[in-house]
Amino acid sequence: MGVLAAIAKNLDRLIGPGVTLLYPLYATMRAIESASTLDDQQWLTYWVLYSLITLFELFCWKVLAWIPIWPYMKLLFCIWLVLPIFNGAAYVYENIVRKYVKPGDYSNWSSSSSSKHPEGQKKVIQMLSLDGRKSVERFIDHHGPEALERVVKAAEREARKH
Repeated sequence: MGVLAAIAKNLDRLIGPGVTLLYPLYATMRAIESASTLDDQQWLTYWVLYSLITLFELFCWKVLAWIPIWPYMKLLFCIWLVLPIFNGAAYVYENIVRKYVKPGDYSNWSSSSSSKHPEGQKKVIQMLSLDGRKSVERFIDHHGPEALERVVKAAEREARKH
């Protein structure tokens, strides 16, 4: 039981660097090499949020030292930000950061899907996984946004039948 207790007590130290640094580093390098800007948004946002968390820890370390579950809360939050199934970093960007940071005339700063698609399509694309978002972006680039609208309307009609 001593080994399991030690593992549980140090879980954040054992898997934290892999979740918060190694996997995001690998995914960021892949995003840099890909043609899509969707993954760039995910990983740039992750690094900004991770930096903010690190700065928060630096300034509040005396208070955080008294909160025994802080390392686990940070680990869970970072897992949510990192894992593609959750797309947490992109969600935070779209729903929080974007409200307070306006890119102004720098239209290339935001993702291509955010700047060139209608509001309804942006909401649908945001709900997809990163791979799904890339596929939809390629579909729109190849067939145009009207084709996506036709597909969505056909799916809605089919859903109403059942």
